[in-house]
Amino acid sequence: MLSIVESDILNAIDQGMLLQDLQALIAFPSLGGTETPVQEWMSARLAAIGLEVDTWEIDFNELRTHPAFSMEVPRQRGVGVVGSLGAGDGPTFILNGHVDVVPVGDITQWTSDPWTATIRNGTVVGRGACDMKGGLAAALAALRALAASGTMLGGRVALHSVIAEEDGGAGTLATIVRGHRGDGALSMEPTELMLAPAHAGALSFRIRVPGLSAHGCVREEGVSAIEAFRPVHEALLALEAERNVRLRQPLFERYRLPYALSIGRITAGDWPSSVPDLLVCEGRYGVAPGENPADAQHAFDQAVSDAADGHAYLRDHRPAVEWWGGQFLPARTPDDARVVTTTMAAAEDVMGRAPRVEGMTYGADMRLLVNEARIPTVLFGPGDVRHAHRPDEFVPIDDLLIVARVVALTALRFCNGVDR
Repeated sequence: MLSIVESDILNAIDQGMLLQDLQALIAFPSLGGTETPVQEWMSARLAAIGLEVDTWEIDFNELRTHPAFSMEVPRQRGVGVVGSLGAGDGPTFILNGHVDVVPVGDITQWTSDPWTATIRNGTVVGRGACDMKGGLAAALAALRALAASGTMLGGRVALHSVIAEEDGGAGTLATIVRGHRGDGALSMEPTELMLAPAHAGALSFRIRVPGLSAHGCVREEGVSAIEAFRPVHEALLALEAERNVRLRQPLFERYRLPYALSIGRITAGDWPSSVPDLLVCEGRYGVAPGENPADAQHAFDQAVSDAADGHAYLRDHRPAVEWWGGQFLPARTPDDARVVTTTMAAAEDVMGRAPRVEGMTYGADMRLLVNEARIPTVLFGPGDVRHAHRPDEFVPIDDLLIVARVVALTALRFCNGVDR
């Protein structure tokens, strides 16, 4: 199914250079707020490949006025980077990838240095290898092959290297606001080589549950905020179960809880021998594609309120719900959108089989491309998200090569106005 030009470009994908780029990317400890050095590296790398590069300082004060702005990590500085190839007036194809990573956690649980890419059993191990520096390295390999081929593109392919995805998507929003738009986009998030035209949303919440302090020796004369939290937690678990039945969608059939409600942090009390007078919990609340986020928030607020109504102390001392931090709305691209059909055909030609089509249960910057910039977008990337955000994060090398080839072939066809 491949033309001679297509075959030559795919054969030019350089595994050695791909792994070299991934090793360089992993070496940057690009936690939220410290992404500038790796962005400067990306800018130089794109220029060395032969792309036209736009590098700029992000004005966070201005960006905060945008209705879609969301950022949990304070940043004094942020850099945006976009590299473009091709000068035709045909379609523009966007590749989107983020350079920021999450903390490594307990370093003793790693079997190798998280900031040194370690090749082991056909995989690359290191923080960000899967989420999602592996996808970025695959895109660089695809762009290198396209640029070296000298093939004239009918349109343009642009790589958006962004920051702040993990805590709200400010980098992609800044890139959109800067004016970098397109006719279709592919984000190389880890999808297990599945094609994802949809992803769920996740809203960050905080609940403050009050109690009444007393000396621990007479604890019955106080009200433990920890014990008062129990009916609230039970109500939220019931809400999660009900929503994941009612909002069932075929793209998420593999998951029992595609729109999970997870409490990730709890703090309570200020002294071991005092009854805790306040519990604060924070978590994420899954939202289904097509669901009105305001309706989802109302159901959450109502569940907490109903739980308080049934508790003797909380009835008169109400828990407070706060929606804060990262607000990842869901996104859905129509199955017949050209970026979906072109990526599907390219993946089939590279892998020798049609990729599975599923929705991803995590939030992603795809939502900003779809909901804010109105750019049809799909997710397709190397690795499994189950291996991200954990010790010994890894990505299979075979996945990296497949994604590099699919990206190159999709970009070539999309920019030249053909599907296959």
